[in-house]
Amino acid sequence: MNSVRVRELVIGEGMPKICVPIVGNRRAEILKMAKEIVNSSADMVEWRADWFESVFDLEKVVEVAVELREILRKLPLLFTFRTKAEGGEKEIEPAHYRELLLAVAATSDVDMIDVEAFFDDDIAQLICDLHEKGVVVVGSNHDFEGTPSKEEIIRRLCHMQDIGADILKMAVMPQKQSDVATLMDATKEMVSGYAQHPVVTMSMSEMGIISRLEGQLFGSAVTFGALKKTSAPGQINVEKLKKRLEKVNNLV
Repeated sequence: MNSVRVRELVIGEGMPKICVPIVGNRRAEILKMAKEIVNSSADMVEWRADWFESVFDLEKVVEVAVELREILRKLPLLFTFRTKAEGGEKEIEPAHYRELLLAVAATSDVDMIDVEAFFDDDIAQLICDLHEKGVVVVGSNHDFEGTPSKEEIIRRLCHMQDIGADILKMAVMPQKQSDVATLMDATKEMVSGYAQHPVVTMSMSEMGIISRLEGQLFGSAVTFGALKKTSAPGQINVEKLKKRLEKVNNLV
């Protein structure tokens, strides 16, 4: 498996990197959260732009991206519009989704862009176009209904790789404790047998917290923590997360 370098951060080597999402509705709130994250143990930042009230105004989105870069300095920035179908705040048409992601990629202020791998049939072309803008693409899939079989999880992650994603991300919802084990087992098999790029997986909710804490043991390269407001069920405080990751790292 090859690691991915984003600014000074190497994803796919050593301890899982901590990503802290920004989930503000207004520009001032977004920038305030960014300033707080800079002083935390975060390794990277995700701007969940589907929370932003003006996300369909491309000019305002670009303005905020520029301001975020000034605040975050060397911290890598991941831009995400999570669709309603995969747990996000808003719905979006495929043409607008493409236009938004390409406009943000063109700024050079965003380092990575999340692309939902199963959003429509033209995702492979969108990923290709984003690569031409020089951004790292995180292919993603979020299943809030349950946890697919190990084989299906691996199939979806392989599909992300096949369509050109640089980082492969999947989040699932456990209905029983064995679902968490299924996700971790699938990740381990994906990393050891199929992945050419970093893999990021998590089992959501309180039941799946172990997957956020011990990713290094089964191969997940990034984990998501929170300062105050969470962007997904089961996220824990970034500082507590950092301490737990360091303890696991000392055992490896």
